[in-house]
Amino acid sequence: MHLIAGLSLFIATVIGMEGFAYVMHRWVMHGPGWVLHASHHRPRTGMFEWNDLYAVIFAIPSIVLLAGGVRWGWWPGWTWIGAGIAAYGAIYFGFHDVIVHRRLPLRWLPRGRYLKRIVQAHRLHHAVETRRGAVSFGFLWAPRPDVLKAALRRGRGTGLRRPR
Repeated sequence: MHLIAGLSLFIATVIGMEGFAYVMHRWVMHGPGWVLHASHHRPRTGMFEWNDLYAVIFAIPSIVLLAGGVRWGWWPGWTWIGAGIAAYGAIYFGFHDVIVHRRLPLRWLPRGRYLKRIVQAHRLHHAVETRRGAVSFGFLWAPRPDVLKAALRRGRGTGLRRPR
């Protein structure tokens, strides 16, 4: 496969994964998958939470596609797609687990408008501790904070976290 075609598949996959993540987060994790995801909306009591199993579940297609494309003689495009899924997972981990939730002991604060917007959108998502009434389900793209706050107000406080 030509390098340009492979890179195009890789970039398209990374971009497409944001749509996939939105759908999975909104309608699966905040739906029937709440049994695992609820742990993410509660204070963590250890290093891991049940929600971390989603990282394992979502890594499986990437691993299979990478192995198929590299070792099992499948169409070479599957390698690039598998790498795109893995890259999205790495980017997501960096933003979500390291920057937003500070699961690693790094004291880096986002200074740019884009990163601040992503962090604020995710914090507004976590203002709701139930499976209903949450806002902002994507992660690398987020609506403006004023739009999200208005959506929370329209929800009349459904599931809003109590002040501590």
